[in-house]
Amino acid sequence: MRTLRVAQLFALLLCSLITRAQQTQQISSLDRDRARAMLENISNDVRKHYYDPKFHGLDWDFKVKETREKIDKAPGLNMALSNIAGALDSLDDSHTFFLPPSRPYKHDFGLELQMIGDRCFVERVRPHTDAETKGLKPGDEILSFNGYRPTRQSLWKIEYVYNALRPAPGVRLMVQSPGEAARQVDVLASMRALKKVMDLSGSDATFDIFELIREGEDEEHRLRARSVEFGDDLMILKFPEFFLDESQVDSVIGKAKKHKALVIDLRQNPGGSVDTLKYLLAGLFDHEIKIGDRVTRDSTKPMTVKGHSHGFEGKLMVLVDSKSASASELLARVVQLEKRGIVIGDHSSGSVMESKHYNYKLGIDTVSFYGASITDANLIMSDGGSLEHSGVTPDELLLPAPAEMAAGKDPVLAHAAELCGVKLGAEEAGKLFPYEWAKQ
Repeated sequence: MRTLRVAQLFALLLCSLITRAQQTQQISSLDRDRARAMLENISNDVRKHYYDPKFHGLDWDFKVKETREKIDKAPGLNMALSNIAGALDSLDDSHTFFLPPSRPYKHDFGLELQMIGDRCFVERVRPHTDAETKGLKPGDEILSFNGYRPTRQSLWKIEYVYNALRPAPGVRLMVQSPGEAARQVDVLASMRALKKVMDLSGSDATFDIFELIREGEDEEHRLRARSVEFGDDLMILKFPEFFLDESQVDSVIGKAKKHKALVIDLRQNPGGSVDTLKYLLAGLFDHEIKIGDRVTRDSTKPMTVKGHSHGFEGKLMVLVDSKSASASELLARVVQLEKRGIVIGDHSSGSVMESKHYNYKLGIDTVSFYGASITDANLIMSDGGSLEHSGVTPDELLLPAPAEMAAGKDPVLAHAAELCGVKLGAEEAGKLFPYEWAKQ
């Protein structure tokens, strides 16, 4: 199958939803009005807050008008929401996107996919799902996803369409296991019904608000920073997201200081708080450093960090992969530019902007929530380059083989430990930080 340009692919993905939407859903006048209101609210904030007032040469007013006309003709609500997503996607910006209203059900294919180099693989399969029953395993290569060949540019859009914009009940995959012939696998999603209306006042006997609190606590626990120590020689820090406060980062750095070497594993880290990034960088340098220039619609200002004289001074390794994005890419690139350590792994995501989330609601008694992420700053590194669409090229490009993924081995982490003087087998490395699935 020939490779499509990203914009073409996204348009085809959205259009592929039309036929099924026509068969399963008719849009009401109320829902059409709501879609128009969503577009109006989001487009106004893009107009006011997007970091580039020229929108990269895109005629934003025309794009909004065109999208409004598409919503007027949309056969179903899903297609109307897809039109809004398509309008934001036309800015070709990793941090500007539509957050559609949540659905009254939990939707999960039970698969975690990842680009390794330029190929897409199954990284994990949730136990007791249709995907596991159909024999999918880590290390299986995904040759096509509902007829589309996943690429580094398209995988997130494919997942966005089929998981968020229009959660599909099933998908058709072309899969190839290591050493075997390609096969077709139809995977059904698990669909758990939720309450269509939730009482967030806390007065209802069902205490819906406490259920949301528990979900947030579970997510916070899953994304906690974890570490493993090998005497005073090495500490390995698994850093899933940049959402620690200054005292938490100081605690992590305090532990790291007791060791000769530190491996910071930023694989699959999508980024997060700029403040957390600054706290962590401050703990790795003993002098002031420049992350880059923050370019907004009104000004360009340097983003600097003052180092700590009592920070970690030992040998440093940083691990990245295709899911390392935003703040994790910035940390890795600063380490490279300052010659502070070695970056190992796969080419990173190339999704490096600074954005703000805008939350909206429609309705009075019964409220529908939706949102948008809008980029308000670009970041130009100290070498004059931007990581957006380019990413970080590791100092050592090291990719796990499909058979190693299938066996649960982690040769990248094992190699980093070896460079730090610690003998760690790939199989042992793969067991250091067991993956924890979100509760369904």
